[in-house]
Amino acid sequence: MSEDKPEVPDMAALMMQSAQVMSQVVPWGNEVNFQVTNIERGHVWGRQPWHEKLVGDPETGVIHGGVITTFLDNLCGMACTSAMTEMRFVATIDLRIDYMRPADARRDIIGEAECYHVTRTVCFTRAWAYHETRDKLIATAAGTFAINKPRLGSKRSKP
Repeated sequence: MSEDKPEVPDMAALMMQSAQVMSQVVPWGNEVNFQVTNIERGHVWGRQPWHEKLVGDPETGVIHGGVITTFLDNLCGMACTSAMTEMRFVATIDLRIDYMRPADARRDIIGEAECYHVTRTVCFTRAWAYHETRDKLIATAAGTFAINKPRLGSKRSKP
């Protein structure tokens, strides 16, 4: 006899269905208007559109570094949630950003983040911001995220 295992929800698929709403939940994420382009379990891709209001140096037309940090932070948090078996919110504990070079002026930025390890209380991530490919990196990120306790009405279970 085989035991019926409970079906694990596909968080990535659920998240992809509401990706645009999720990118607008965090006020700063909503302000910079980043877009989620794909979600798989533990991995999220996005695009940060260039806009004049996001420029850090008017002489160069380059997106401000804080926008890139916000973009990667949000993608990392979403990668954490997509790696879990139940919808849980996460909070940034630590995020290290290494800037390799300035973004090109007046160009959108591509980003991707992965959650490579999940414990009972913490997720570990890494992320990349670039133009065409990772061969032309703008920035990298490494982060840890606290897994918040389930909200009222949800069952407590391991990530």
